[in-house]
Amino acid sequence: MSNNHSDQAPGHTKSYSIIVNGRPREVTEHKLTYQEVVKLAFPDDQPDQNTLYTVAYANPHGKDGTLVDGQDVMVKNGMSFNVTKTNRS
Repeated sequence: MSNNHSDQAPGHTKSYSIIVNGRPREVTEHKLTYQEVVKLAFPDDQPDQNTLYTVAYANPHGKDGTLVDGQDVMVKNGMSFNVTKTNRS
């Protein structure tokens, strides 16, 4: 059973206020993937096998955690994400 907000009227897309690396962002997706969060944090970066990203999140209405490539998280208003970039040595 899927919950895709089909009960919302057209043109009334819900948005979520989140913080990514200290900057406020508005997203309309109810789930964000690891890759989407990385792109919000570093919009100009190109995928590179020598760069690793660490994604941690704090949810004021639930559990805190981390994301790795291939994972996603349900978005809630007020969530904050910290994304750090590391080069492989």
